[in-house]
Amino acid sequence: MSTTDTRATATVACPFCATLNRVDMDRVADRPKCGSCGRPILLDRPVAASDASFDQIITETTVPVLVDFYADWCGPCKIMAPLLDDIAHRRAGQMLVLKLDTDRNPATGQRFGIRGIPTLILFRGGTEASRRVGAIPPPELESFLKET
Repeated sequence: MSTTDTRATATVACPFCATLNRVDMDRVADRPKCGSCGRPILLDRPVAASDASFDQIITETTVPVLVDFYADWCGPCKIMAPLLDDIAHRRAGQMLVLKLDTDRNPATGQRFGIRGIPTLILFRGGTEASRRVGAIPPPELESFLKET
């Protein structure tokens, strides 16, 4: 098996120009930059996804992907935000944390049957591995991430 077969990579959209970039997750500490605009891609915090980029991000990312389906007006979503920020920071390079605003990106939410927010879905190998609906305390969030 070659090195490229085992490399941890993630495909993420640049927050500035929306260009999709492949990032070597083993080099997150080197502060990757967008190949198009040269601005930083920060993976130590949740990364925004959209209907247009979601499928490519999920299928091309080799590390687990935790997706937070949320809305800006949602109180429980606001409670979960700092917990997800912490997960993204502590697990930078090991896991990709995505946020998908269900109001701005309804197609993906409908496709995955999102009926309540926040909904957390953990993807492994491009496939849904686990799901939780509603705000959960930190110990339950850690257990959820270890379930699968």
